Amino acid sequence: MFQKLILSVIVLSIIGNAAKENIQSKPNLIEQFEKNIQTNVDSPSEVVRKFYQNLREGKFRQAWMMTNLKPAIEQMTDAELSEFKEDFEIVANKIPETLQITGEIITENSATVTIKVFDEDTNSLEDRVLKLRKEKDSWVILIVDEAAESFVRQEGKNYLYQLKIETHESEAQAMLQRIVKAQAVYALQNSGQFADLKTLVQIGLLPDDILDTKSTGYKYKVVLSSDKKRYYASAEPAIYGKTGKLSFLLECEGINKETKLQSKDNKGKPIKD
Repeated sequence: MFQKLILSVIVLSIIGNAAKENIQSKPNLIEQFEKNIQTNVDSPSEVVRKFYQNLREGKFRQAWMMTNLKPAIEQMTDAELSEFKEDFEIVANKIPETLQITGEIITENSATVTIKVFDEDTNSLEDRVLKLRKEKDSWVILIVDEAAESFVRQEGKNYLYQLKIETHESEAQAMLQRIVKAQAVYALQNSGQFADLKTLVQIGLLPDDILDTKSTGYKYKVVLSSDKKRYYASAEPAIYGKTGKLSFLLECEGINKETKLQSKDNKGKPIKD
């Protein structure tokens, strides 16, 4: 989902294990950090803390203006930014009330801040290191890398729209492949017959958000043949030009037969009716 991408952008601005080891190799760093943070309200750590606080409080414009996404955000009207409010709110709800900051390193006009975040894969708290850059008298959180930042400056407010479209289109392809796997499992247990979407969701072979465009940005459909031994699955953008541009069609002629996937900018209409 687009929300998952935004979340990964927020908390996974990682510069790798080398930085993590650098912090862990200095046992007095955290103690020194705790002493300094109390006297320096403009420190990189306080900027990071304020960024997360703004997100939690729903102050999304203020939050993103503290990052190198600023060229995109400052061009957006409140109405345009509100189109992403639902995505941002889902992300904001995952941010803990108390942000655990464990380290800060400043080198001239660059800085790194280490925070603890919950990793769903390992089910534990993990160190994540965020980069910052000094611009005049302010620290800017580097949410995207140099190449992406250049694209942000070039595209301006269109960047978030394009990012959302590309993410939804990529996830639509992945969801169609999940449908293929789910149908294969179902057919093996049901004499080669396939099932409709609701059935696959009800028995836990597909996530229930496939039935709702709110988080996926796409409308999914499965059409079965009369004997239920063939099917095709389609996906079209919920709002053409905003949640996606490509329409997708996946066709399966039977169990153990290769599926065919095609995509086309069909102005939001199905490739096959």
